[in-house]
Amino acid sequence: MELPRLKPRGESSATKIDFAEYTPELLPFLGQAAALNLEVAENLARALAVAPSFEIKQRISYATSQVLATQHALVAEIRSLHADPDEHMRPFADALERYRTLATSSDWHELLLTCYLSGGMLGDFFEQLARGIGGDVGKRVATLLSKDAGAEDLATMLRASIAADAVLASSLAMWGRRLVGDTLLVARSALADVDSPGTPAHHAAEATIEPVFTELIAAHTRRMDGLGLTA
Repeated sequence: MELPRLKPRGESSATKIDFAEYTPELLPFLGQAAALNLEVAENLARALAVAPSFEIKQRISYATSQVLATQHALVAEIRSLHADPDEHMRPFADALERYRTLATSSDWHELLLTCYLSGGMLGDFFEQLARGIGGDVGKRVATLLSKDAGAEDLATMLRASIAADAVLASSLAMWGRRLVGDTLLVARSALADVDSPGTPAHHAAEATIEPVFTELIAAHTRRMDGLGLTA
């Protein structure tokens, strides 16, 4: 899969993208979104298991409950279409397993950072895709994916740890930077196929959606900056 080409940092675009052309079929979209939210919840559960105090565990458990609430709502949307959630989540299992091997960690700070940064990037992207679906379902799902889902609580915990430990800040900055490429590939995989790679139509489509990925990187940088990390 081709990694989206991005403009240099600081260069932005005001282009508004009509996602209707690139939005996948509704059920695969809902299945992938539900599977991704379940993956975030699993990562939070790993962080919960190794967190050092009951206070931190409690805060992580709250964030986990928020992510699971979103996941359950996505599953409910699938069921409302008289479809089997497992059937529509299962096709993404292998890709998520590959992503997990790259993004998982035994350190609770790194796990939280993965959930905050990657979850934020993918949440932003899937919210935009949902708006391309249109209709009542698209509006409901876009609203659902725009919710905080515990992200600010994760950021608060991370900021406190980073401010107290310069060595941790340096290692987390490196971890945050290495997440970007793999997370963008997950986002790119959600788009409907647009002609065959290498064709003029494919290159035109890639150029059209490039500003979206540029904005995802900009939002990632803002999240890193907000934590006191260098993107």
